[in-house]
Amino acid sequence: MNECILALDLGTKTGWAIRLNTGVIFTGTSKHIPHKSNQLMNRWSLFIAMLNKLADKGEIQVVYYEEVRRHLGTQAAHIYGGFKALLEQWCQERNIQMKGVGVGEIKKFWTGRGNAQKKDMEQEAERRGFIVKDDNEADALALLHYGMKEHG
Repeated sequence: MNECILALDLGTKTGWAIRLNTGVIFTGTSKHIPHKSNQLMNRWSLFIAMLNKLADKGEIQVVYYEEVRRHLGTQAAHIYGGFKALLEQWCQERNIQMKGVGVGEIKKFWTGRGNAQKKDMEQEAERRGFIVKDDNEADALALLHYGMKEHG
């Protein structure tokens, strides 16, 4: 039986891809920007709500996430760190294994080039028969396939 694998491209606009135990794959993106009409739902609670909704799809055994080692600004680094910390806590509470994969490693696995551009990641997803809305979803899909290769 296949394991249920979740893959995440962490950020304010998180790309996600999940393969259920049945082999069915779902993908998408989720924005974690609070709406002015609902001050109670901040970026962090929106992220946790997204994780819980994805967990409702199947019993997740492992989460692969894009491990960013260099950020283009302090704010991006802080936001990424917040998402990663919440993900670690969420996984620990559910006894879910976490595996970080470097950006270049994901790109090389997906396109054959560690320095692939965003459009290259999207084009590769389409070449493999997937329709993605943006590079975040394409990155998550690439990461999911990386995880599927690792977990069989």
